[in-house]
Amino acid sequence: MKPSQEKYEVPTILYDEPKPGERPNILPYIEVTQDGKMPPVIFIYEYKQTGEFEPDSNGEPVEIVDQIPHRYFDMEFLQAKLPTHLNDMIRVLLGMQPQKEAKKEGQAILDKVEVKIKEKNKKVTS
Repeated sequence: MKPSQEKYEVPTILYDEPKPGERPNILPYIEVTQDGKMPPVIFIYEYKQTGEFEPDSNGEPVEIVDQIPHRYFDMEFLQAKLPTHLNDMIRVLLGMQPQKEAKKEGQAILDKVEVKIKEKNKKVTS
């Protein structure tokens, strides 16, 4: 079945409620049922205030708000569907590193963390 023909759940974008005294998590999440699928693209409207007003049916001024549609694509979906060079081109356009470079740097960070954990575990068991 082609991705455009697949049925995806209508996503509800949620935010964690911050605990008292804690900073809120600014990353939203979408709950997906056990058999559900995350949509490969999410459409979100930006409601942009224009600073202009027009009269409503009662003659009262109502602010004009532009509705601008945006599309957000799942990078994992694109990676699975696009040739490497096109996926890397998109990543670079978005300010990210090409996949190989990002993985290499990510692995270097994980290696440093692993060394620190081993050092701490050594101290604890000594």
